[in-house]
Amino acid sequence: QVQLAESGGGLVQPGGSLRLSCAASGIIFRLSTMGWYRQAPGKQRELVATIFSGGNTNYADSVRGRFTISRDNAKNTVYLQMNSLKPEDTAVYYCNRRSPAGRGAPTLDWGQGTQVTVSS
Repeated sequence: QVQLAESGGGLVQPGGSLRLSCAASGIIFRLSTMGWYRQAPGKQRELVATIFSGGNTNYADSVRGRFTISRDNAKNTVYLQMNSLKPEDTAVYYCNRRSPAGRGAPTLDWGQGTQVTVSS
C-alpha cells in the first residue's frame, strides 16, 4: 500500500527553524525523485524543493538558501530543514514523488500534510 506520512510541523516564531519528515511506503524510494510542496490558505499548492535519486537538489527561489531537502534511503524518508522562517512560509507542507517525465508532476495520492505556522 502506497502511503506518505508527513510530520514535524508546528508553531514557530519568525527566524526560527523546523525540520519536517516524510515517511514513504509502497514505493521504490531509493529510485524516486521526491518533492516537498506547500499550500497556503487561498493559494495553489506549490513545489518548494526537490531531491533526485542521486542526491541532487532544486529549490524554489522563495526558499533557496533557507531550506534544505535531504533523504535517508534506508529509512524511506525525505526531510526538509527549514531555517530563518518567515510568516509567508506559513502553509500545510506535503511531500510526494515526482514523475521522471515531463514537468515532474506528483504521482501519488497526497498525505495529510503537516501544518507550519510562523507567527510571533
